[in-house]
Amino acid sequence: MRATQQVSEELEHWILEQVRGGQPPEAVVAPLLRQGWEEQLAIDAVEAAMRRHLERHARDSGLPPPVRVPAPVEWNGVALVDAGDREVQMLAHLVHPHVVVFGGLLSADECDALVEMARPRLSRSATVDPETGGDQVHRDRTSQGMFFRRGENDLCARIEARIARLTEWPLENGEGLQVLRYGQGAEYRPHYDYFDPDKPGSRGILARGGQRVASLVMYLNTPHRGGATTFPDAQFEVAAVRGNAVFFSYDRPHPMTRSLHGGAPVADGEKWVATKWLRERRHD
Repeated sequence: MRATQQVSEELEHWILEQVRGGQPPEAVVAPLLRQGWEEQLAIDAVEAAMRRHLERHARDSGLPPPVRVPAPVEWNGVALVDAGDREVQMLAHLVHPHVVVFGGLLSADECDALVEMARPRLSRSATVDPETGGDQVHRDRTSQGMFFRRGENDLCARIEARIARLTEWPLENGEGLQVLRYGQGAEYRPHYDYFDPDKPGSRGILARGGQRVASLVMYLNTPHRGGATTFPDAQFEVAAVRGNAVFFSYDRPHPMTRSLHGGAPVADGEKWVATKWLRERRHD
C-alpha cells in the first residue's frame, strides 16, 4: 500500500471497526506505517475516515455536523506541554466529554495581577439572551465579572499567546479574557457555552467568528472550600486551584458533546477565574 494511495472503502471500514473497538489512535496508525505509509499521511487518513463517519452519522440522524476543534494533548502523550514561554503540566485527560486539566498554566504573580486589574471593573455577570443576543442578568449565574479586550495589555497578550500555543489554535480566533469573582454561595448552574444556532439572538454573535468550539477556565485563587468546575454528564469535577486550568471542547452545538458544565457554589471564601473562549474563525 503506497503512501499516495486513497483510502479504500475496505480500509475505511477497518479503521472504523478499530476505533469502535476501543483501539487508541497509535494502534490504528501503526499497521499503515508498516505497509509503507508516511506517518502524517496515515494520521490524516485515520482522521479523515473518522470525520466522514461522523458527518454521515450527523446527516442521517438530523444532528449538526461536527467541526474541527482544538486538541491540546494526545492520548498517553507528554506530561509537560510546551506553551511557548512556560511548560504546563498535563494532569488529567477525559475523552468524552473532551476535558483536559492543566497544572501551572499561570504563575502566582499573573493570577494576582489579573485579579487586581479586574477588581475595579466588576459588575453583576450576565448571560446571552437567546432571543435578542444582548446581555441579561440570570438567576443561574450569581458572580461578578468583566471583560478585557483581546491584547488589551501586556499581561493579557502574554497569556493569550500562551493559550494559542498550548491549544494550537489561532490567537485571533479567541475572545478576550473574562475575569469572574464568585463570593461565598455564588455559583453558575450547569449550562453549555456554545450558542444555540436556532435562536434569533445567535445570528449576530455567530457572524463574528462563528461558533464557540472550546473553553478554558483558569483559576486565579484557591477557595477554602467548594467552587469546583463540574461536568454532570461525566460525573467529573475539577478543583479550583490557583494557577491550574480546565480545558474542554465541543465539536457541535448539541448536548451529545456532553459539555454540560457548571461552577459549583463556593462554600467558604471566594473564587476568581479567568475564562477564554475559542471560536471557529477570527473573532473581532
